[in-house]
Amino acid sequence: MRVVKIVGVYFLVVLCMVQVMVKPIEAFTCQDIAVILKDCSAYATGKIPDPPAGCCGGVKQLEKMGVTKADQQKICNCLKTACTTYPDVKEAACIALPGKCGAKFPFQVSKFAKCDAITYP
Repeated sequence: MRVVKIVGVYFLVVLCMVQVMVKPIEAFTCQDIAVILKDCSAYATGKIPDPPAGCCGGVKQLEKMGVTKADQQKICNCLKTACTTYPDVKEAACIALPGKCGAKFPFQVSKFAKCDAITYP
């Protein structure tokens, strides 16, 4: 009887492991991205002409987070939402941000970004 219980526990552990492998955990959320870019708000709203170092550090962190096409699409959609949702954010600031920070994305940071059309090497 004890062997049956042990085998049952092992079976449940293996089943849980398979479930995790089949359904990967989401690596980051739009809220995570908002926190990473918190230092960009003064630049994005036109209060200062250039992004501060903390903002550019966040942009470069996002650049490194875009490991897969799905990651890039997620980042693109989050940034598109941010450029669209917040009324004080300037479209020109969104577009210029990666270049001003020395980062490259396979999409334009814009409220008009075509996130579904991203091609990723």
